[in-house]
Amino acid sequence: MALTLPAAGYVLKFIAARPKSIARRETKGLARRLNARLVALGQEPLDSDLVWITVPDDAIAATALRLAPTQDWSGKIVFHSSGALTSDALAPLRKQGAKVASVHPGMTFVRGPAPLMLGVAFAVEGDPAAIRVAKRIVEDVGGTTYAIKKRNKVLYHAFGSFASPLVIALMASLERVAQAAGIRSDDVKTMMVPLLVQTLRNYLQHDAASAFSGPLVRGDVATVRRHLEELKAIPEARAVYIALASAAVKNLPVKNRKAMERELKSRE
Repeated sequence: MALTLPAAGYVLKFIAARPKSIARRETKGLARRLNARLVALGQEPLDSDLVWITVPDDAIAATALRLAPTQDWSGKIVFHSSGALTSDALAPLRKQGAKVASVHPGMTFVRGPAPLMLGVAFAVEGDPAAIRVAKRIVEDVGGTTYAIKKRNKVLYHAFGSFASPLVIALMASLERVAQAAGIRSDDVKTMMVPLLVQTLRNYLQHDAASAFSGPLVRGDVATVRRHLEELKAIPEARAVYIALASAAVKNLPVKNRKAMERELKSRE
């Protein structure tokens, strides 16, 4: 977000980091790139209209508590970016007069170039004044806002986990099975990318049921049985297969459903 906001016309005045993180090359480099002051978190006031807390979830409440006594928060806006926590994690700052909100971008962030925010959905929840600011910022960076209720945040975040990190966990299992099948690591992506891309295209163009194919759709119990026998050599991948196949039997069009259920249950 620090790299995205300036392109939308926002000025980043401060990068606040824990004292032990300030000396890191990445932290210094980010501050230089943004022409922002690098300051130790909680050791001086942050003279800014908006403070956006982007620490890990488990550190948000403690960060808010640490910041609360450092300045007058009246009239200031504070966001955090947790997908699972509500704006109540910022309660110490709200008590000091800040208007707060949780503003979570539905996007994956890894090392490398910052992803574009164009079309990205931001789940927003919190004080009305903070939500208004969030909507304006999200619009300026090219995203869209989605109002999320506090009681739904954890399941919303789990929903996002299925869309990205758990997909990557599935890819890791795919690689283990490929290795066991004698497929060279350099060949895995070459072989799988066309299949993965077309599968995702089918889902996006239609729905899950229409994109579903393979032995479960055909009701080929014998093939599934053989898969499970061979996967005994890779127990963790076998567990993933059983979990996903069981979900498919319950939620997707499967022939020989009862026989398939019995086969999967007998192999658990």
